[in-house]
Amino acid sequence: MSKGSASQLALLGGTPVRSSEKSWPAWPMYDEGEKRALLDVLESRSWFYGERVAQFEKDFAAFQDARFGISCNSGTSAIEIALEALSIGEGDEVIVPPYTFVATASAVMRVGATPVFVDVDKSWCMDPNLVEAAITRRTRAIMPVHFGGRVCDVDRLRSIAHAHGIALIEDACHSWGAKWEGKGTGALGLCGVFSFQQSKNITAGEGGIILTDNEHFARLCRSISNCGRVEGAPWYHHVNVGTNARMSEFHAALLSAQLARLEAQTIRREQNAALLNSELSEIEGLLPQPSSNRITRRAYHLYCLRIDEEKFGCSREQFLAAAQAEGMPISSGYPLPLYQQPVFKKIKHHDYDQYHLPVVEDLCFKSGMWMIHSVLLAEEEDMRDIVRIVAKIKENAAALKP
Repeated sequence: MSKGSASQLALLGGTPVRSSEKSWPAWPMYDEGEKRALLDVLESRSWFYGERVAQFEKDFAAFQDARFGISCNSGTSAIEIALEALSIGEGDEVIVPPYTFVATASAVMRVGATPVFVDVDKSWCMDPNLVEAAITRRTRAIMPVHFGGRVCDVDRLRSIAHAHGIALIEDACHSWGAKWEGKGTGALGLCGVFSFQQSKNITAGEGGIILTDNEHFARLCRSISNCGRVEGAPWYHHVNVGTNARMSEFHAALLSAQLARLEAQTIRREQNAALLNSELSEIEGLLPQPSSNRITRRAYHLYCLRIDEEKFGCSREQFLAAAQAEGMPISSGYPLPLYQQPVFKKIKHHDYDQYHLPVVEDLCFKSGMWMIHSVLLAEEEDMRDIVRIVAKIKENAAALKP
């Protein structure tokens, strides 16, 4: 094998599959639609929580097949408001997965309740087989995450929640456009929450929304998010203990422009991911995130892969270094299960050191990898480059070992 050859790994001096001139799609995306929308709000002098917010709430709820949408300033706020609307607080427990952004669990702590962690399964989502054993007399809700856009086993979790008289709250912050048996995520349980932070598939830099089919719950969330006001009452009339979590007209205008292209982008990501799933699943030792035939439209916030070191022939860290050198934009995922984050060491009434959950620890420390959603907006030939890179690393895996 000659030095600098195409068959030699770039990490070891070979020629990379993708040259530096070949870029991946930038995120966020925008065009004249976003520019016009922002300028229209600016020139209207109506920047505050008005018609554009109401229109976006209506349109996004319809896009997800929900009856009601209550916007707010972040996905984190959306979780807190949903928990507050259920009067969840001190002494209560909420079951959450350990492989997710910290807000899924920290929002539970912010309202005074205790997050109880249940391991994920091979889907990267909460394992329904383990949920029942985690329920106690203090459990008030189950809050799974549709991780990476892969819808969790809603049927099983909904059945468990119903049997125990507790709420099912979807952390749907990765699943804009996803459908389970024909219905969008967000109102498959009592409610679902979404984020519009900059990394998300539809973004205004920040923002969030709560979706539900329950009118009473929707009104209560609206009140909490809007300083405790209620519909039809005078402006300075406050019925509930609320906060100011309102969305601005600027955010809503941006999001409406983003929403206009979301369906086409969702389909494009799904098509490119299907190509990767088909090709990469043929490479021994690499495991794409599995789907389910009940997922009738798959959102991809992340394209998730697991590596089996023994079967593939090198470690995750060696694979990542080699892939990045070849031009593949992939990284390891969360570095720690949530229960090992420093914030949980401060909690005195619950011993988070007791948790040793095998699947999440394998994902964090050994096998988990992902690519961000904008990669899946590239061309089919770019997906072929990813396949070529992985095949090249597989062929040369032995050369990566010391």
